[in-house]
Amino acid sequence: MLFWQTIIIAFRSILANKMRTLLTMLGIIIGVAAIIAMISIGEGAKAQVVASISRFGTNLLRVRPGAARMGHIQTGAVETLTLEDAAAIKERVPGIALVCPAVGNGSQVKFGAKNSTTMITGTTPEYPVINSFPLGMGRFIDSTDLKLGKKVAAIGTTVKTELFGDGPAIGEEIKIEGQSFVVIGIMESKGSTSWYDPDDQVFIPITTSQKRLFSQDYVNDIYVQVASVDDIPMVKDAVDRLLRARHRIPEGVESDFSIRDFTEFVATLKQTVKTFSILLSGIAAVSLLVGGIGVMNIMLVSVTERTREIGVRMAVGARRRDILFQFLTEAVVITVTGGLIGIGLGLVMSRVVAYLGDWEAIVTLGSILLGFVFSVMIGVVFGIYPARKASMMDPIEALRYE
Repeated sequence: MLFWQTIIIAFRSILANKMRTLLTMLGIIIGVAAIIAMISIGEGAKAQVVASISRFGTNLLRVRPGAARMGHIQTGAVETLTLEDAAAIKERVPGIALVCPAVGNGSQVKFGAKNSTTMITGTTPEYPVINSFPLGMGRFIDSTDLKLGKKVAAIGTTVKTELFGDGPAIGEEIKIEGQSFVVIGIMESKGSTSWYDPDDQVFIPITTSQKRLFSQDYVNDIYVQVASVDDIPMVKDAVDRLLRARHRIPEGVESDFSIRDFTEFVATLKQTVKTFSILLSGIAAVSLLVGGIGVMNIMLVSVTERTREIGVRMAVGARRRDILFQFLTEAVVITVTGGLIGIGLGLVMSRVVAYLGDWEAIVTLGSILLGFVFSVMIGVVFGIYPARKASMMDPIEALRYE
């Protein structure tokens, strides 16, 4: 019963100076709200990053040519990856589900009076599966198109909109580098990111791209889909050893290719977002520190103003620990009340910022508990000195205080 009586007394005391108490709470409110908002926005950004990367395929390795160098200066891309490398990987490396070589070149595509500058991707039938890029209408490139080097194309939705608008596209002829290609399919929209629009592509057989369009005998990418996530390190190492052997690269010499592990890429991005969220939350924690100093300051003022009250309580039998507990409770009540208001404000802030920034905000129970715990800790840490000062007063001197 004494505990609840102390809580009631604390509320009566802080409500006696409403404006002063509100201003004291302000630092706590802002700090807790900022922490919750920053963590929720960071969690939303992390989820959005993972979702964006997942759209480009799962369990995926991407083999790319290395850079030609003169000393320590990069002078261009080497041209060592071939269709034969892709075939060797598929045949000789265990744990692989699919392999897909690709050639990419920017070019202008025309249809009638309309034109669009886009990416021409020469590839194989495995591309939609390995890159999680399903077909929307018509068909994709097949093995016959590859063998005969046919001039056929499947287009992304961005290209379709720019060239055909709302009209039909399948069966129409488009011009790429002055050569006619028949549109055989339209891909489903994959959605763009801030740095890349996968829908702004035209897919043609890789043999057509190499021999009849761009006259190149090398490939720009080899996509490798691993059968199991657990096998990614093993497959990555096996692909590296195979390509080094095929390219006759001696031990200790840098490879003329690179292998990107998309799971590492996702992990790196998630860690970056997490670090950024922690940094912003740390900045927000400064507001809590300032708020805590404000709480200590106002409690010291309260102790001074209530010196006679402290003396009277001691004179009628209150122990030093009772005085300590009373003033410490008042400090905690102020910070917890401010923390609860801050939690509510943080929820609103996260939604508003997410709406204005057009991204998702994920409020977790952990962020709410963190804000609450911080508010309690601030009350205890910054309230202990004023409370101890009150409890250590001499009753006689306190009663004489004017």
